[in-house]
Amino acid sequence: MKTNSLLALFAFLMFAACKTEPKKTEAAEKETEVEKTVPERIAEAHGFEQWAMVKGITFTFNVDRDSMHFERSWDWKPKSNVVSAISGPDTLTYNRNAMDSIAIKTNSGFINDRYWLLAPFNLMWDSNNYTYEHTTDAVAPISEEPMQKLTIVYANEGGYTPGDAYDFYFKDDYILREWAYRKSNQEEPNLVSTWEDYVEMEGLRLAKQHNRPEGGTSLYFTGISVKKD
Repeated sequence: MKTNSLLALFAFLMFAACKTEPKKTEAAEKETEVEKTVPERIAEAHGFEQWAMVKGITFTFNVDRDSMHFERSWDWKPKSNVVSAISGPDTLTYNRNAMDSIAIKTNSGFINDRYWLLAPFNLMWDSNNYTYEHTTDAVAPISEEPMQKLTIVYANEGGYTPGDAYDFYFKDDYILREWAYRKSNQEEPNLVSTWEDYVEMEGLRLAKQHNRPEGGTSLYFTGISVKKD
C-alpha cells in the first residue's frame, strides 16, 4: 500500500512538472534567432540569397554626359570568376584569380561597373573590409525625403577604394533609393545619385538607372541578363 502511494505521488509530480514547464512562445523563439545586420537586410532585400545559384551575368555600363556617350560590356561567370570585357570589336577574357598587368587594369573598370550594379551584394562580399553606422532618421540628399541611412567606411589599406565612404539611403523595405560617395571619408560627397528603374531577374532586384541631381549626366545599364544553375 505504501509502495502504491509512493508511485502515485511520483506520477503526480511528473505530471505536474510537465504541465508547469514553460513552453517557448513564438516571440521567445524569435528572440533566440541571431539578429540580422542592416547590411545583411539590404543585401537580402535585393535578392542576395539567390546569388549562390547564379552562374553568369552580363551587363552594359552606360554613361551619357551632354553629347558624349560611353559604354562597356561585361560577361561574368562568378563561380569560376572568369570575366569577358567587351569594348567595341575587342574582347578580353581573364580569370580574376590570376591576372596579368593588362587584366588588372581592365579589372578596375569591372569593379567600378559591377559596384554600380551590385552594391547591395558588395555589402556582403566586402563585409570584412569596412566599418558601418546605421542612422534611422536621415534625410536623402536628392529627394530630401526622410529615410534610413547606412554609412560604410572602407579600411585604409587594400581594395580599390581604401578609406572611401558610401552613404546608402533606403526606406523600411531596405531597397536602395539614393546613395552618396565620399572620397577618403571627407564630409562633403563627391557624387550623389538615385537608385531607380528596378528590374527583377532570377530573384535579383537590380536598379538600371542612376540619375544625378546636377543633370547633364545619365548613368544606366542595358543588356542585363542573369543565368542560374
